[in-house]
Amino acid sequence: MMRPKLITALQTLGHTAALKNGAVQLPDFELEFVELPHIIQAFRRMVRGLEFDVSEMALTTYLAARAFNKPFTALPIFPERRFHHGAILYNTQLGIGSPKDLEGRKVGVSRGYTVTTGVWARGILQHEYGVDLESITWVLSGDEHVVEFRPPANVVSLGQGKTLEESLISGELAAAIGIKVEHPHVAPLIPDAAAHAFRRLERDVYYPINHLVVVKDAVLEKYPHVAVQLFDAFAAAKGQYLDNLRKGLITAPSAGDQMYARVAKVTGRDPLPYGIEPNRAMLETLMGYAREQGILPRSHAVEEVFAPGTAHLIA
Repeated sequence: MMRPKLITALQTLGHTAALKNGAVQLPDFELEFVELPHIIQAFRRMVRGLEFDVSEMALTTYLAARAFNKPFTALPIFPERRFHHGAILYNTQLGIGSPKDLEGRKVGVSRGYTVTTGVWARGILQHEYGVDLESITWVLSGDEHVVEFRPPANVVSLGQGKTLEESLISGELAAAIGIKVEHPHVAPLIPDAAAHAFRRLERDVYYPINHLVVVKDAVLEKYPHVAVQLFDAFAAAKGQYLDNLRKGLITAPSAGDQMYARVAKVTGRDPLPYGIEPNRAMLETLMGYAREQGILPRSHAVEEVFAPGTAHLIA
């Protein structure tokens, strides 16, 4: 009997490679992968056109989509994690001595207001440095994946013919989140950002989640067992990767590989935990930030945003 095909958008990473090359398969389903130049394109195509049965998606894109009843639901699989203390650059010529000095100024955000890196970075500014986010004018370089979303009143568009990079260098923007600039007048707002992030990891187990996996509601309704099979397959692929990572068998490790190895060394635990419970603190933190920043219209229990029957899964 032929297995039903699930059209899937997923980036190729060390811990997803066994899924992509077929070394790990689902018992009752076949994953048919759509390759994209950048996984961000999948988020928009899923939110706006429901083009995939299974898709990787940025966490706050998913939360915003769920607020507008988009017909897909997340599984507690988290294929990308990232620290964000180094995501904020500032113009060194504007008399900014600390993050608090951004208050009353314009700060750029790459792409949309709901971009997950922006949410984490604004949370850092508010909760670690006491920055009043409402006093800042947030300047966006793109639009939202979820077209129905309306940002707060202090969020504006950069406008045609400009880039965040140029605007930061010129001083039109005091700072910007989620861009790369090499210029003598531009520097990271938080010095030694990586060391700072790992100190927070050690002290608070602060370990941000960027992406999760969503499945069309129609697929979940037709095949109620698909959620568990997907979870188990992702877990098996991750297990192979972590075994290779521990044994030093990964040649030419990527920045992500190096980060996961360092996280494992610092914590003594799985650097890519799947499941609600081992990620509850970070999920609640991000959802709290999204509520504070005007992205979520109401608070949610973590279990509300994941597919039924997945709350007990841990890998």
